[in-house]
Amino acid sequence: MMIRELIERNRTYRRFYQDVEVSQETLRELIDLARLSSTGGNLQSLKYVLSQTPETNMAIFETLKWAGYLKDWDGPVEGEKPSAYVVVLHDQKISKGFYWDHGIAVQSILLGATEKGLGGCQFNAVNRVTLAQVLALPDHFEILTVIALGKPKEVVVIEELGESGDIKYWRDQQGIHHVPKRPLDELIIKS
Repeated sequence: MMIRELIERNRTYRRFYQDVEVSQETLRELIDLARLSSTGGNLQSLKYVLSQTPETNMAIFETLKWAGYLKDWDGPVEGEKPSAYVVVLHDQKISKGFYWDHGIAVQSILLGATEKGLGGCQFNAVNRVTLAQVLALPDHFEILTVIALGKPKEVVVIEELGESGDIKYWRDQQGIHHVPKRPLDELIIKS
């Protein structure tokens, strides 16, 4: 699969086939992609918590806020929840800052997941205090983001931004998730 196709297929998925397992081996392969990715100053200060057990998955799920633009939806129901999570941490013993590292790492993980027929959703709306307690993390680990992973159970389509300029994603009556994107010419200021 070429990089453009991977990027086009790498959408934010919020509903999954919960009964389709993501193996520990697959999670480790995805983290290895992040490990091989570029980091600021080559400090490699990111660490990861991998979860695939129902108990830990539920504890992580409870700390996340799902789909801010979908006001009438509280997140996936039982049977549609992620089957795995990756919690991305910054090890403050290694460095004071994490620069852009977690963005690069998350993109590598999600592209790798896409290549394997999986999908994911990155969360920054996380109750970090509760999650750190649930995971019994030492104080020197800072939670940066959480990635939900699983086999996607929804269709996500990219469409051109409408005349209204509204960038909010939405779902139609068939449950298809629509994501408006600005046109390329609007993004390029000078060439």
